[in-house]
Amino acid sequence: MSQVESLRVTYDATIESAIKEIGPLLESTYSISKRSVALLFLQDDKDIRQLLEQDESARFARIDTIAKKTQSKYSHPLNYVIRMRLQREAEHIASSCITMEDAPEMPFREKLSRIMINPITGIPILLVILYLGLYQLVGVLGAGIMVDWIEGTLFGEHINPFFADLAEDYIPWQSIQDLIVGEYGILKLGLTYAIAIILPIVGIFFIVFSIIEDTGYLPRLSLLVDALFKKIGLSGRAVIPMVLGLGCDTMATMVTRTQETRRERVIATLLLALAIPCAAQLGVIMGIMSGHPKALITWVLVIVLSFILIGYLASKVLPGRKPSFYMELPPLRWPKLSNVLTKTYTRMIWYLKEVLPIFVLVSVIVWFMELVGAMDSILSGIEPLVNFIGLPDDTASVFLFGFFRRDYGAAGLFDMQDILTGVQLTVAAVTLTLFVPCIAQFMMMVKERGVKTAGSILVFIVVYAFGVGFLLNKILNGIGATL
Repeated sequence: MSQVESLRVTYDATIESAIKEIGPLLESTYSISKRSVALLFLQDDKDIRQLLEQDESARFARIDTIAKKTQSKYSHPLNYVIRMRLQREAEHIASSCITMEDAPEMPFREKLSRIMINPITGIPILLVILYLGLYQLVGVLGAGIMVDWIEGTLFGEHINPFFADLAEDYIPWQSIQDLIVGEYGILKLGLTYAIAIILPIVGIFFIVFSIIEDTGYLPRLSLLVDALFKKIGLSGRAVIPMVLGLGCDTMATMVTRTQETRRERVIATLLLALAIPCAAQLGVIMGIMSGHPKALITWVLVIVLSFILIGYLASKVLPGRKPSFYMELPPLRWPKLSNVLTKTYTRMIWYLKEVLPIFVLVSVIVWFMELVGAMDSILSGIEPLVNFIGLPDDTASVFLFGFFRRDYGAAGLFDMQDILTGVQLTVAAVTLTLFVPCIAQFMMMVKERGVKTAGSILVFIVVYAFGVGFLLNKILNGIGATL
């Protein structure tokens, strides 16, 4: 018996039986053993599957039936079962030929890594990161201090008045003046929102996200939330698109293709569209509510509970097997300045190239609708909905703009925060966050999940968002809350 044969791993009776059934059906010649081909096929290796579809076309259906029958006998994917068996064999071989000396003291980085994964210590660390990274930096610094100066002083007192005077002096046509510097014009609605309100917020978020990403914290966060995510039909792997969604939900929807099953991909897409605000929307809402702590806590609770509740219900309704998850952890390290700057720069360039033109285009569309009189009709149709959740007519434009882009709607809410009560502000922020995804995200949903699934998600979100807004308004006013 050769050394290679002596090291052959034996699996349980079910898998060994499947290998023996598949072996005789493989009549073509392969560069590896037929046993290895059978094992790779059982693990759903895409290259081997494609190869057998071509070379064993007459027998492929029988081979595939054997694999499916074998999979049905396990609660975890065969890929996971086989790899765990290989890991146990590797540990057995290592223990038989390696003598362990007294283990040196665990390095600090390893201690910190284990602290981050343990729920008792990891959750407080996560809360600190969220408080410092999202609330203080993105919310207070980005949406508060920086936006106040750029939007209020730089644009409000200097840039916008300067160009308004130029347009009035040199452009004789009122409609063209409105297109450039009017209330819904390119300068006031497009560039002011995109550069003065949104850009500082996403810029700070990109810096924070790049720092977190470069430290190696994200894989540990995946393990930390894995148990919770399994309750909503996902695994810790889904934390990556969820965190990316805090930057841009459109990009995150595309990343959901990394989830193992269609069931997980649909649930992740639904939760991204419903309860994960993008960086600009998140920053603006935190900036608005930084002076209303009770309103902010209420907003967080409703969004988190919606995320958990809808995820849990979706996991019960959608058919499919339970998710499994395993991950190799990279070492923790101090973030490298060059990496952080490069990633932030790349994402900022993406924002300027992809998002800024959309803001300008939306301002042109809104200007045109205003010009032909369609704007009033559309807003009149939305007003009963906002009245239904206790908001004034003026907030209808917030939800209309929110359909073009989520951050557009949030920026509109930022502009009218002074005319809303604490309860109205809370209801508006919650409903807007749960409201329909922007056009770009919806189109990505159609591309990734199909028209039927994307349309169903859209209808559900509209009904759910305004239903929650209605209940929240009744509850807050019923208990006489002052937020």
